Amino acid sequence: MAVSALDEIQAFLPCPTPDSWVEEAVKLENQDVLLIDHANCEKKAASTALNLIYRYTDNFELLNKMSRLAREEMRHFEQVIAIMAKRNIEYSSLSASRYAAGLRQQVRTHEPAKLLDTLIVGAFIEARSCERFACLAPYLDSELQTFYRSLLQSEGRHYRDYLTLARRVGKAGEVEKRVEVIRRCEQQLVTSPDTTFRFHSGAPVTSTGVTAVVESVEIPA
Repeated sequence: MAVSALDEIQAFLPCPTPDSWVEEAVKLENQDVLLIDHANCEKKAASTALNLIYRYTDNFELLNKMSRLAREEMRHFEQVIAIMAKRNIEYSSLSASRYAAGLRQQVRTHEPAKLLDTLIVGAFIEARSCERFACLAPYLDSELQTFYRSLLQSEGRHYRDYLTLARRVGKAGEVEKRVEVIRRCEQQLVTSPDTTFRFHSGAPVTSTGVTAVVESVEIPA
């Protein structure tokens, strides 16, 4: 994945992560929540990939890409919980953010539209995750900074895999139309006030602002 891939992801997303979210995320009191929710996100990403494998057994490209994705997400989960154990962070119960559920409300219920929309939603979730890792990395301790930067390549590839599969499924013009619909929803979820801090939460209700230094982070090839 080339260095310019982060620019591609930023162009795909409707807006950057709010500076106020970055400020909230780097607070020491939120580090436990950040890691717990990150672990949950990795599990959910693997589960989504496995669900697609079970449901769409006639799509061999999907089966191969989702199999690889599920393995990588579970490896990331193992890495997150290893960091949590090292820091004596209890893996306690944590409610999900509204982000993924909000995006999935845009998924149509009939096929092949359901598959198309599910793949596009997956692309947005992976792209936003990659962008947030890049936002956070400059502000975290050396261990988390190294870890989050190490995730950029795989998260960026997952975004591309989802989008490639969507373009295989959708008819000409339909994919971009649905991308725009889901993009508007994603922007609303990311920028509107959110009372609960999570890895994919929106702008916190109270904030003072911090500038996210995304341009200084390179995605390895």
